[in-house]
This record gives sequence, structure tokens and C-alpha cells, in this order.
Amino acid sequence: MRTYEAGRIDVAVIGAGHAGIEAGLAAARLGAETVVFTINLDAVGNCPCNPSIGGTAKGHLVREIDALGGEMGRAADACTLQSRMLNLGKGPAVHSLRVQIDRNQYSQVMKHTLEQCPNLSLRQAEVVDLRQDGDGWLLTTRLGAVYRAGAAILCTGTFLGGRVFVGEVSYDSGPDGMFPSSFLPDSLQKLGISLRRFKTGTPARVLRSSIDFSQLEVQRGDEPVQPFSYDTEEGALENKAVCHISWTNGETKRVILENIHRSPLYGGKIEGIGPRYCPSIEDKVVRFPDKPRHQLFIEPCGLHTEEMYLQGMSSSLPEEVQAAFYHTIPGLEEAQIMRSAYAIEYDCCDPLQLDATLQFRDWPGLYGAGQFNGSSGYEEAAAQGLVAGINAALKLRCKGRLVLDRAGSYIGTLIDDLITKGVEDPYRMMTSRSEYRLVLRQDNADERLTPIGRKLGLISDARWDTFTKKQEQKKEELKRALSTTLPPTDALNRILVSRETSPVGTGVRLADLLRRPQVTYADLESVDPARPALPRAVLESVEIELKYEGYIRRQKADIEEMRRLEGKALPSNTDYAAIRGLRLEAVEKLGKVRPENIGQAGRISGVSPADISVLLIWLAAREHEKEGPA
Repeated sequence: MRTYEAGRIDVAVIGAGHAGIEAGLAAARLGAETVVFTINLDAVGNCPCNPSIGGTAKGHLVREIDALGGEMGRAADACTLQSRMLNLGKGPAVHSLRVQIDRNQYSQVMKHTLEQCPNLSLRQAEVVDLRQDGDGWLLTTRLGAVYRAGAAILCTGTFLGGRVFVGEVSYDSGPDGMFPSSFLPDSLQKLGISLRRFKTGTPARVLRSSIDFSQLEVQRGDEPVQPFSYDTEEGALENKAVCHISWTNGETKRVILENIHRSPLYGGKIEGIGPRYCPSIEDKVVRFPDKPRHQLFIEPCGLHTEEMYLQGMSSSLPEEVQAAFYHTIPGLEEAQIMRSAYAIEYDCCDPLQLDATLQFRDWPGLYGAGQFNGSSGYEEAAAQGLVAGINAALKLRCKGRLVLDRAGSYIGTLIDDLITKGVEDPYRMMTSRSEYRLVLRQDNADERLTPIGRKLGLISDARWDTFTKKQEQKKEELKRALSTTLPPTDALNRILVSRETSPVGTGVRLADLLRRPQVTYADLESVDPARPALPRAVLESVEIELKYEGYIRRQKADIEEMRRLEGKALPSNTDYAAIRGLRLEAVEKLGKVRPENIGQAGRISGVSPADISVLLIWLAAREHEKEGPA
């Protein structure tokens, strides 16, 4: 192939999905000359699976991305069709925002944002070769353009070696019938990067007019709509659509089981490992044989399309079998399939090769983000892209690095899990993955991360002024709640009794009332006339901190201990085999992960507390040797 020099750039981002968008914008906004490459410009920010943003734990990630200065939250707000806060029946640690979005509008908004970003160029081109070039990287496109980049970020999603499966049919493809990236995997393997095969899938899309909505349960959005982005004003958004719910039945199960031998998943054709927490419908039927039915959500793909998404019904069975089992479901008896469900296999890396900046340890200047790192989900991808883009720009300007720890964010938890524990199947963020989830709530994402975004240069003056005003309001309201005493009036006691909590016979502090699980700010509005007019977010944050004060204090103590261990650095060139007392399994795992500190070492599967004690003794002796004799 004849090639030509296409120019020098600072950062090359390969892929324009959710990871590539955040990586490109972050690098460019930090001053790096950036090019984002994509196989198809019409698929920038594509949502090939569910057209929704957020969900349990995922909503936390979106809030954190926004708090740092990322783009996903703003775009989701601009394209919201329906908004719901999940898990309101549980504690605030697991409250998570989820919005149904207009799929095509989201893609257009993100593409336009990239096009308007200074220092950023958007280029339709397939990168087919990647190789080291001194301190940088050479990228060659399929049309022969050669770019010299200081850093490269791999955000290939499910395109890398992509192969689609529908029943007995399989073919090389990216998602939504686009071209796959068929040449780049060989180039990465030549570098020595370890790749593996994962799998994901998506349900069919059906024609709205072919659905009998009279048989479906209506699922409406929450009012008022709460935005993702701290830049979006409260009250500015509204629900524009409703979703619906239906259920499978015994007939659905019968059709699937009678044709299970035609599933490539059970016929041995699919080699890739699928997501544990988002199985196909045939996988659900086989794995849970005693379950009489499975729920599905029927959700709009946009305001200007008649396609409806069948969440919970992904499949790789043949087209005619899909039609047969969909037609057994109430409301879908006459459903017309517009896009068939399919499974897709793709290549991704072993994330144990990465450090906490998402840079490959053995290939300086090369970063990975998103599904390429073994994760699943738009939100997980965007979070990684943001961190990789920031670090690529910082590295090129010798301005240090950004490392988010697991005590400060879900993003830090996500990255630490990937690079420390590795993945055996596509990784999905869940609130249970964080041991500090009561501190890492979505309501305080700005408090935790906006100062970091400001220091990096990703938070505008206007945004910073809004943030500092909110923090001052919160501080003053906490002070007022602790100093305000409400008298024991009949009106107050009627409220307390109606909330099934004890009435009071003497004056009581506002803070002590709010500490009661049954009582909220809204309940006390009529008996608290001195309350200033404050945003809902401020009152929510104050109420949570008062109610959970003791638990939060204990978690913060745990965080201090964790960070003490994180402060004990391990040399990158440590020969663990030479450290006496370490078990063989620990030597193997430590050598593979190469932890940066004792805290990370303690989270490696196969490294025991006894091994950590050996490492602490070894570190102390090493420091003593450095200091020399007294």
C-alpha cells in the first residue's frame, strides 16, 4: 500500500464512541492538538444497544464525568425523553438517575460538539496499523495516510475484530451493520499487546404501530425531571415520552428451548465471553429454568423514529425464531421487526497491562479506554475515555498525571478494579463494587470532583462560581439546621405522627428532626418559616449528611486507612521473586499486575494479608537501608 505523510499531532484517538468522545474532548480542551478517527462519521456517539444513559451506579459515573468537566451529562440532558430516579425505596447511596434519550439526537449533539471544539479534528478513517515511533506513535489509515502522534488512545468499542452472529449466520461486522476494524488487531498483537474475545448482544427493534399498547403496563417518568449536568438548570427539562412493560410466558420459553440448538451461543460458534449481568433471553431461560417469566421494557428510540427498543430481550437466535418468540409476548403478538437482534464478538485487551492512568505500562504514550479495556456500557466507556484523554494531554506537557482512587469516585473504583483485579467477562459498574458507596453518592459528585476538574482546567469560571455558591449555601444551611430549634407545636406534632414517628414535648433542633428516617425537609416546610429559598440539590445534600452522619464518619475513617496504605509506594521494578516470605501465587500475581503501592497490592486476587505484611516489612527494611547507619 502506498502511504503519504498526513501530519504531526499530539493525541490520536481511535474510535468516536462514548470513550473516544470524552478522550478527544478532554485532550483538546487541555490544549493538545487532537484527531479523533472513526470508521463512520454518522456513528459518532452511537448507542447500538439501549438508547439510555445512566442507571444503577452508571448514573453515578455520569454525574462524576460531568463534575470533572466531561460531556456525557450535558448531552444526555439535551436529548432526554424520559427521566427516572432508580432505587428511591433504598438508601441514598444507591439512588441512580437514568434517562431514556433520543438516540439520533444524541449522536448529532456529540458530533457537533466535537466539530466545534478548538484543537480537535474529526476524521472518517480506519486506522489499520499502529507502531512505535521513538517517543511517539505512527498511525496508518486504510487509505495510506500516516500520522505521527505523541500519544494514542484506543477506544475501539466492539469494532475491533467485530463479528456478528444471528442463528447459523455469522459475518465480519461492527455494530449496526457498519464495517469492523479487521486489520488493527494484528498490529496490536505484533506490538505484544495481549488480546481476548468478548461478546455482547442487542435486542430487536420493532415498529411502534405494530404494538398493542393496551396490553402493556405504562411506566412514566419522574416529575420534576432531575438533570445529569450541573450546567443544566433545575426545571429546564421535561418528560417527552413514556415507556411500557410486558412479560414473557411459558409459550415464550417453549419456543426458545425448542430452538436452543440453533443458538450460536449454545452451538459452540461463539467463542467470546458474554456479560454476566446482561444475558440474552435464551441464556436467561436456560440459566433460570424455574422462573416462570421475564420482564421486558418497551422503550422509544427517539421522537422522530417509529423504532421501539425491547430492553431485556437480546438474542442471537435466527430471525424467524426471534419473530416466533417475540409474538408470544402480550402486546407484541403482531410486532413487526425492523432490526433483528444479534450477538457481536470483538477483541479487547487484558486491562492488567494498564496502569492507573490507563496507559499501557510497557508502551508509554499508548492508552486504552472503554470496551477495549474489557468493560461494558456507555457510561463506563465515557469515564475511562475522560481519564485517558486527560492523562495523554498531561503526559505530553510533562504536567504529572491524574489518578482517581476508589475512595474518591466510582471512576476510580472502575479503573482500579480493571487494572488490579482484571476481568473474566465484560465489566459492569454496580454500587456493590464500592466499599465507600455512602460517601460516593451521586448528589455530592461535584463536591468530590469539581475542584479536581477546575485544577486541570476543564471547569469554566461560570461553572466554578455556581459550584462555590452551592457549597457556601450548603455550609450555611447545615449551620442553620444545627442551631435552629422548632417549638413543640400541634402543627409539628401532627406532621410527626403522620410520618409514624414520635411527637415532641419540648423544643427540638431542626437537625435532630431531619436525622429521623421518616422525616424530610419537605415534611417540615410549613413549620420552618425561616428556611431560605435554596435549590433542591442543596437541601438533599444537607439532609443526607445529617441522616447518615455516623455512617459517613466511619467510612471516612476507613478511607484514611486506605489512603495511608496507598501512600506506601512500591518500586515499579520490584523483583517479587527475590522477597523472602511471599507465597508463589502472590509472586506471580504481583509480578503481573505490578501494583503502584501497598493499597493496590492488597486488592489483588491471590495476595493475602500475610503477603501484605511481608511487603510492609520488606519496604521498611529497604527504607532503613537507604537511610544508612545512625
